[in-house]
Amino acid sequence: MTMSNQPKLVTIFGGSGFVGRHIVRALAKRGYRIRVAVRRPDLAFHLQPLGNVGQISAVQANLRFRSSVDAAVKGSDYVINCVGILFAKGRNTFESVQDFGARAVAEATRAAGAKLIHISAIGADTDSESVYAASKARAEKAIHEILPEAIIMRPSIIFGPEDNFFNKFAAMARFAPALPLIGGGKTAFQPVFVGDVAEAVARGVDGKLETGKTYELGGPEILTFREILEMILEETDRERPLVSIPFGVASLIGSISSMVPFVDPPLTADQVELLKTDNVVSQEAADAGLTLDGMGISPTLASAIIPTYLVRHRPHGQYSRSGKVA
Repeated sequence: MTMSNQPKLVTIFGGSGFVGRHIVRALAKRGYRIRVAVRRPDLAFHLQPLGNVGQISAVQANLRFRSSVDAAVKGSDYVINCVGILFAKGRNTFESVQDFGARAVAEATRAAGAKLIHISAIGADTDSESVYAASKARAEKAIHEILPEAIIMRPSIIFGPEDNFFNKFAAMARFAPALPLIGGGKTAFQPVFVGDVAEAVARGVDGKLETGKTYELGGPEILTFREILEMILEETDRERPLVSIPFGVASLIGSISSMVPFVDPPLTADQVELLKTDNVVSQEAADAGLTLDGMGISPTLASAIIPTYLVRHRPHGQYSRSGKVA
């Protein structure tokens, strides 16, 4: 931990990713010194303009290698872990990244005398049939045992530029003749804006949140999977039928797509398992004020942000404002 008059040093694991770079931006505006811990520091140069000269640096770290984690955390006042994967690939399994890796960060943070904020996910459950959800829950349990004062944040699906949910289905709508309503499209979500998640983390670093608690982050509205797909089609100005696919069939499709080498699967059996459970803020968290509203953050509507980054379809040959054919 730093003992000088310099601004606090915050190390962010996964700081170059979708959520991480928004956290970097929020902290840079507050004047913190930021160390971005990533596997490929050369791919984190795009973060430099988010802060002043020398304010943001990048170091090499891999959660599977403890020595690199210790080195990245050394001298930090605060540590944020926002590393997560949507599917296993090679040596980056749910166990190695979201379980073992999270424990390593917590242990390194304790050894450094720093404080920790860990990004988990709504739906984390040790009894879940989903390997993703179970590994998230095991990490949470270990973190609270290692660092009882750690703050854990569980967001619902996160939206914003370059997100992995709305953009994926918008891209699918460009080529697919129909969009899949997995399990009938009844699963409920509470989409949360990435900027609101970053603000919540920044307030934790500011010391404005109660420590040792698990916060659940959701947006101002609950939408079913069907309603989300309908929103995507409306915003991209496309017409596609929505076809209901039973969970069993979707799981089989996911298993097959995961077998294709060198290609990121559009759907996995584990993701289908996740869709069997609603992904919304619990009543317990709401009653305890462990939500964005409880932090004093007004959640942002998806309909206010999504039109700013989903590309609207134009009939063939129609020109955009840039003069390029859409």
